[in-house]
Order: sequence, then structure tokens, then C-alpha cells
Amino acid sequence: MSNGPLPSQLCLLPDLALKKEGDKVRFLGCVTSYSTVAGVLTLQHHHQAQDSRCVVALVDVTLALRTLKSDQVRIGEWVNVIGYVTAVNPFPARKGSMRENETFQARVQTQVRIRALLIWSSGPLDTQRYDESVDALKSCCSITAPNSASKTGQ
Repeated sequence: MSNGPLPSQLCLLPDLALKKEGDKVRFLGCVTSYSTVAGVLTLQHHHQAQDSRCVVALVDVTLALRTLKSDQVRIGEWVNVIGYVTAVNPFPARKGSMRENETFQARVQTQVRIRALLIWSSGPLDTQRYDESVDALKSCCSITAPNSASKTGQ
């Protein structure tokens, strides 16, 4: 039995919509905006323009402000985040043009709020290869939380 904190769960940013409040996560995202007043970094995933659903991570960086560097909040920068999910809020996005509405595909956007513990720049990165690697890890390594493990035979 360990007295330390639980490890973070590696996931892709769009998968944050499947997490629940209190989950500790690690993910990669592209900076789309930063509010110095609110201390919130907005991150998105690069494939979302083609996806029917969009997930946005609103990352509260107040706990990481002492170590946060200017390049980590620059629009277009890819950053890694470790933190806790504080809320998952699905809501319908604003309707687009009449032509877009005629396709009858409602675009749903989900905002996931994260309280960041640690943020660092990804450096040069092949995002497609990264996504494939994370997906491969998910498919081969099914990790369960200690509380959900079976306790048979005790």
C-alpha cells in the first residue's frame, strides 16, 4: 500500500470528455488562448476541425505559475499537462451558417476544466505518431485503479 498520490492517466485530449471529476490525467494539447486575468490556458487537439465533436481543455494554471514560461502560453505551442479534472461540461456549440446547418450534424463541444499541477513544452513533435502511440498503449495496457481491482482470494 502506497501513501503517495495516484499516478496520472495518460490520455488524448478528446478523451478528457470521458473522464470524471477528480481523475488525475496527463495529456498533450495545443494552446489556442491564454487569459492572464483568469489564469486559464485553453488547449485543443489538432484533429478537432474534422471531428463531429470538439473537446476544449480549460486549464487552471494558478498552481503552476511559478514555473510557467512564456513559450508555454504562446498560441500554437504544444504543451504537456498533468493535473486533476475539476469539471466536464458538454454543451451545444453555436450554430454555424445556414449551409452548415443543412448538413444536420449538431456539433457538440465539451469543456473539461483541469487544475494543472505541472506543465511543460513538448518540443518538436509528430502529433500523428504521438496519437498512434497513446492509442496503442490504451489498447495493450489496461490499467485499473487500485480501488476497482478484484479482491478475490483474500
